[in-house]
Amino acid sequence: MNNKILTLLVAAISLIGIALFVNVVRIDPEETQALSDAVSPLVSYSYYLLIVIVIVAVVISLLSMFKNPAALKKTLLGILALGVVFVVSYFMASDSEVIGADGGQLVAAGSISKWVGSGIRFTIVLGAIAGAFFVVDLLKGIVKS
Repeated sequence: MNNKILTLLVAAISLIGIALFVNVVRIDPEETQALSDAVSPLVSYSYYLLIVIVIVAVVISLLSMFKNPAALKKTLLGILALGVVFVVSYFMASDSEVIGADGGQLVAAGSISKWVGSGIRFTIVLGAIAGAFFVVDLLKGIVKS
């Protein structure tokens, strides 16, 4: 029964999206106001659909984790490890001013540049860890064959 309801729900969502898309396609590209009026509902529909999907996915994931304590423990350890990596990245980041290619100041010294630097360093560290695991897995595959 749930499969039929889900199939009907997906079909209805798809038909609404197709109808909104056809509404945009049928308008002459030269009529900018009419085109803007037709695109606006499609963008709003997509935006709200994305919000609903994210909420449903997060709620289902949380319910699944709480039903399985071992998975909850692994998830919390993973989040803790990411938190530690981010804290280290934050303390490694500089809060000096950001200078553009033309020599002009893009961002003044302070918290914004510190957070951006933290995000960049966090990404670099996670990329390095992922690269290391990739190389280790590659070497394991070579040794096994």
